[in-house]
Amino acid sequence: MSVSSLRDLFVHDLEDVYYAENELLDVLSELAEQTEDEEIAQAFRDHREETEGHVDRLDQVFEKLGQEPEHEECEGIEGLITEHEEFLEMDSDQDVLDLHNLVAAQKTEHYEIAAYGNLAVIADRLGEGEVGDLLHETLEEEKAALDKVATLTEEFDVQRVTGATSDD
Repeated sequence: MSVSSLRDLFVHDLEDVYYAENELLDVLSELAEQTEDEEIAQAFRDHREETEGHVDRLDQVFEKLGQEPEHEECEGIEGLITEHEEFLEMDSDQDVLDLHNLVAAQKTEHYEIAAYGNLAVIADRLGEGEVGDLLHETLEEEKAALDKVATLTEEFDVQRVTGATSDD
């Protein structure tokens, strides 16, 4: 794909985030399964359900633009997934893994917020009001997801992680 205009860039970045959201569907299921803290696991399950809505909304965006939804491999999300997979190989304590999963989720939400924020601005500049509205809606949901994960991280009993190694 040649990227020589703002619209080309917009479609390219939509394909990138479309790939990311589809990848995250699997990742969120895995995070929920890996996490023993039920409140955290439920947050991952809830966000997976919300992510299904993000994919549906992106399908609508592509339709409104007259484009077939395509995946453009998202190196950013792939990097975050690889980082998490490498952490899993370290055979960490379950409490450490639960905290790591929260931190990984925060990193991902920041990435998605940046992506959707930029896409919404470009849609507005292209005069794609309905598309912009859909992207702004997802952006707000991603911000709310970040707030939820950040709260869970702040409330996480770090003594479960630091207490076990403080005398070592």
